[in-house]
Order: sequence, then structure tokens, then C-alpha cells
Amino acid sequence: MANQQRRSILCPNCRKLISVDEPRCPYCGIQRPGSSLKNNPLMHLFQDPQQLIRGIIIANVALYIVSLVLKPTFSSVTMNPLTFLAPDGSSLLALGATGTVPIDGFGRWWSLLSANYLHGGVLHIFFNMMALRQLSPFVTREFGTSRMFVIYTVGGVVGFWVSYVAGVRFTIGASAAVCSLIGAALYYGKSRGDSYGQAIYRQVGGWALGIFVFGLLVPGINNWGHGGGILAGILLGFSLGYQDKSRERLVHKSAAVICLVVTVAILAWAVASGGYLIVTSER
Repeated sequence: MANQQRRSILCPNCRKLISVDEPRCPYCGIQRPGSSLKNNPLMHLFQDPQQLIRGIIIANVALYIVSLVLKPTFSSVTMNPLTFLAPDGSSLLALGATGTVPIDGFGRWWSLLSANYLHGGVLHIFFNMMALRQLSPFVTREFGTSRMFVIYTVGGVVGFWVSYVAGVRFTIGASAAVCSLIGAALYYGKSRGDSYGQAIYRQVGGWALGIFVFGLLVPGINNWGHGGGILAGILLGFSLGYQDKSRERLVHKSAAVICLVVTVAILAWAVASGGYLIVTSER
């Protein structure tokens, strides 16, 4: 019995208990479910959605603290409440802010991803993380943890790419990625179409309308990034599918792992290179 337990695993695709020697999962049909490639530790990070959401929030908070510590010359008095306790612009640029200035001037295409984890003030990061906490559980439930992270990551990149094409010179914040979750939820509600779907569509549509109005009233808001994020979320929701239509598959989990590895690598590079630039420039 002990030997049988040691040779039993959870299928990396459908999470059913199977033998490690199965050539094909008898439940979902995935080939070689016991291979080390399909059972690497990174795959397990997407089994707990709360852990993933906490990880995203921690990364955002950590980068915000780093941006303050690198060059603590922020302004605490400003007409715009979203820039209260704002990091210095050179610190944000060094850590991976995006826009035409970083991309055209320095060739920093990787900043399309890193900028999603940088913020310009306490209220800026607070509102974005609150929106993430409210939206991500729904998107995770209806799309799955892996697809949620793919939508969040790729949607944020596409949102900032749209703002770059539109000529936005300098931009940061998780709002483009958060808006991609809004776009995915809008697609889900409209695609599902029943009373529940319509309720979701109306509720999330209110979020989208509120963001649009907020962007018109408050200066410095990247409306192109918001709109691009919503559009990307709709397209990603359509292309990836949601749980009612198709359960999460290994390809979705693999895409999420790739997004995670790329994100960690770029953020690590941003902190290391940005810290080096700030330190050497002040000598």
C-alpha cells in the first residue's frame, strides 16, 4: 500500500489521482502525466489562487518601496492626490516605467511589462490593488487561475503597448493589467448571456464606465492604457475560453508559467539595473 501511494500522483491537468506510470490520464487523456516536465514545482503555484493574488500584490508593494528607497526625494504636497508620496521620476524610469521616452529613447521594450508593477503614489497603488482584490477572484473562478494570470500579464503589456502607439511619453501602474481583467469579465458576461451573465456584464460595465469617467476628470490618467487593457482582456477571454466552455488545460498552465518566469526575470533585471544606475549616477 505504501509503495502504491508513493507511485500515485495528481494529474497535472485534471487533478485526479492516478498512477505515475500511466501513459495517458484515464480521466482527461493527457499524455505522460507523470513526466517531470508536467509536474515541475512552478505548475503548483497556480493551484492556490489566493497565493497567486497575494504574490502579485506583494510584488507591487515591494517595487513601490524600492522606488522610494532608491531615490527618496518624493513630493508629499501635490494638487493630484494620486501622486501623494510619489517616487522620483528618475527612480521610476530606472526601474522600468514605459512609454515613448523609455522605449524610443532607451530601447526598453521590456518596460511594457515592468511598468505594470510600478506606481506613482500611495493612493495609486492602493486603488489598483483594491481593484485587483475585487476582480481577480471572479476572473479566477470563471477562467481558472492560470488563465487569469495570463490575462493579467499579457493584457497589461498590450494595454501599455497601445498607449505607446498612441504617443504616451511616460506611464506606470497596474491599471492596464487590472483593466484586462475587466475586459475578460465583460466578455464572459456577454458570452454567457443568461441572467447571471447579464448581471456580471452590467456590474463590470459599471466598473469600465467609472474608470472612463475617472480618467476624464483626473489629470495624468493613461486612458489609452485602460482602453487597451480592456480590449486585450476581451480578446484574451475569447481566445483562451472560460471554464463553462472549456476547462483549464496544460497549455494554459504552461502559458502561465512562461508569464511568471518572464515577469520575475524582468522585475529582477529592473531592480538590479535600476539600482545600479541610481547608485552610480549619485557618485
